Amino acid sequence: MDPQVLRFDGRVVLVTGAGGGLGRTYALAFAERGATVVVNDLGGDIKGDGKSSSAADKVVEEIRAKGGKAVANYDSVEAGEKLVQTALDAFGRIDIVINNAGILRDRSFARISDADWDIIHRVHLKGAFLVTRAAWNHMKNQKFGRIIMTSSASGIYGNFGQANYSAAKLGLVGLCNTLAVEGAKYNIRCNSIAPTAGSRLTQTVMPQDLLDALKPEYVAPLVLWLCHESCQENGSLFEVGAGWVGKLRWERSLGAIFRQKNRPVTPEAVRDEWAKICDFDNAEKPRTMQDSISSLYQALSAVDSGTGISMKPTSQETVLHSTGIDPVKAIGQKMPKSVYSYNHMQPILYALGVGMSTRDPDHQKFLYEGSDDFSCLPTFGVVLSQACLMSGGLSSVPGLNIDFTKVLHGEQYLEIYKPLPTSGEVTTEATVADILDKGSGALILLDAHTYYEKELICYSQFSVFVVGAGGFGGKRSSPKAKVTANLPSRPPDMVMTDVTNVDQAALYRLSGDWNPLHIDPSFAALGGFQKPILHGLCTFGFSARHVLKYFANNDVTKFKAIKVRFAKPVVPGQTLQTEMWKEGNRIFFQTKVKETGEIAIAGAYVDLCSTEKNLESKGVVQKDTLQSDLVFEEINRRIKDIGNQLVKKVNAVFQWDITKEGKTASQWTIDLKNGSGEVYRGKSRGRADTSFTLSDQDFMELVLGNLNPQKAFFAGKLKVSGNIMLSQKLEMILKDYAKL
Repeated sequence: MDPQVLRFDGRVVLVTGAGGGLGRTYALAFAERGATVVVNDLGGDIKGDGKSSSAADKVVEEIRAKGGKAVANYDSVEAGEKLVQTALDAFGRIDIVINNAGILRDRSFARISDADWDIIHRVHLKGAFLVTRAAWNHMKNQKFGRIIMTSSASGIYGNFGQANYSAAKLGLVGLCNTLAVEGAKYNIRCNSIAPTAGSRLTQTVMPQDLLDALKPEYVAPLVLWLCHESCQENGSLFEVGAGWVGKLRWERSLGAIFRQKNRPVTPEAVRDEWAKICDFDNAEKPRTMQDSISSLYQALSAVDSGTGISMKPTSQETVLHSTGIDPVKAIGQKMPKSVYSYNHMQPILYALGVGMSTRDPDHQKFLYEGSDDFSCLPTFGVVLSQACLMSGGLSSVPGLNIDFTKVLHGEQYLEIYKPLPTSGEVTTEATVADILDKGSGALILLDAHTYYEKELICYSQFSVFVVGAGGFGGKRSSPKAKVTANLPSRPPDMVMTDVTNVDQAALYRLSGDWNPLHIDPSFAALGGFQKPILHGLCTFGFSARHVLKYFANNDVTKFKAIKVRFAKPVVPGQTLQTEMWKEGNRIFFQTKVKETGEIAIAGAYVDLCSTEKNLESKGVVQKDTLQSDLVFEEINRRIKDIGNQLVKKVNAVFQWDITKEGKTASQWTIDLKNGSGEVYRGKSRGRADTSFTLSDQDFMELVLGNLNPQKAFFAGKLKVSGNIMLSQKLEMILKDYAKL
């Protein structure tokens, strides 16, 4: 059997209205390719009157005569449960539903009776709803389903004498679109077709010579392809006939805002903008509900704020829209300076907003202004610098004719030159550094420099992607861009998970991003989200503090820079999983939503300051690799697969300070208490249960069995602090997992 041939072996297909025409052709085609088929047909006439079993029986006989499997069903589609139950009783499952059944009651609009209207909608629209609903949960449970809705050119374009029919047929397209959205995560795909083929329904609206030329066999191939497991098309509408297929999509003009702040809204204002409202030059092509509400975002940002930029997120993050970009005018332009005044409250609110808690003792320095080492999280710098955008400065730039509804805040870079002051007044100066032509849009690089008392304390680069504004002939890359990084091709060195609170977005917005998308369910629904989403810069803050804790022991003086790309949104309450790789002073990372596996932040890194001077000032020397380092690396390698078992047996954290020439030369932690256990270079991230200090040479003698731990302790070669009794559990680790 040719593996390239599309087969349906093991699939069960229900075709409604399959006694003749298109339905019969579908049923025969599916059966020929291995599917088992439920042939449904009420057996009535084209107006829906009468009933007979002969039509369905004949098709079943045709299928069986060719060696296929099929059963008949004679119920009206208004009894949807019965149709699906026939499939379940005969074949035990239902995989594919072809909603094909239909009737006609053609009348000019003035002559349509209530009965003519109701029966058309009952058969076409409600019938498809009832049959599909009966199959829906079975498809969800088996994580597979394919559904076809049969629309019509009459529904798309309108047709004289078919107001009832065209209304029902376009209703099927709307039903299909919603099922496509709701079924996507269950591998249920739903598409609509508008076929043109010779049948008893089309004979009233098409001349006979054309009917003779249009065979149902020319429509069936599209239906079979859309229903195959390898086809991922979803929520689409196709016209098909005579061996031709075309896909339809919506188109929308860029439109115009006819409302102005503090002025009455009048029909005259609409009239005055009518030419622009109806101008389809540079038209956009919305595909989702989220796309469709860009005009609402536009009105909110351009009218209600009175300024422009309000960073309205789409499926990735912040939103703007551009109707035209002139890079010659815009590049190099400075935005108005912004001033941000704050006291200790703002850094504390920010720390709480990115998930810090008093449950963790080493968070105290970021949450209590009375702490001896009270500090700002380094990423608080984005709050200081984004003030220039929140004040609407971008709207003042010549050459940026931006409609603030369709922009992605695609990437963010932040560099810290000195620890951020915990209170004061800072000034930010922002410049359009460059504009790139990415084809599908324009990428604006905004450089923002933030000063405290005339001293530069941080620099940010916002990468703002303007959807649909590309194609102006500009360059595609820039030496000014801070680029993302490729992750190392090995398992991460560290992984940290953190559950966001259901109120995380409500808390984070207190740092200055008041967008209702993050708090108002009805507003989020307008954007196509089931719930309000978390600010991308909040996820950014979570990730950065994970790196800061693991690799810098929450020492803000070691934090130099961070770069991220926003990839997917996060819903408050979901779990963030930060995966980290250390290479020199650069920590590569990506952040996933643990529940879905989707990457929220990609291509990211944190650069740490060189710690050599800090270590020397604390009496720690940096030398060539020590022998003990090799031992700890070997312990790490050997316990990775059995860490869970050791955590249960040991339940302790051990810190080692290895000395050379009387100074600390290396620090290691063996954590057999948290998660699945780990071994890492550096001080314990929390409080170690037991700490050991000894020289590199004595450590090796201990591992090799040449030095008795008790004798080393009493001789002063081995210093132990904390829970000394736990040190007895180390014997197993050193004996079984430390041999080179």
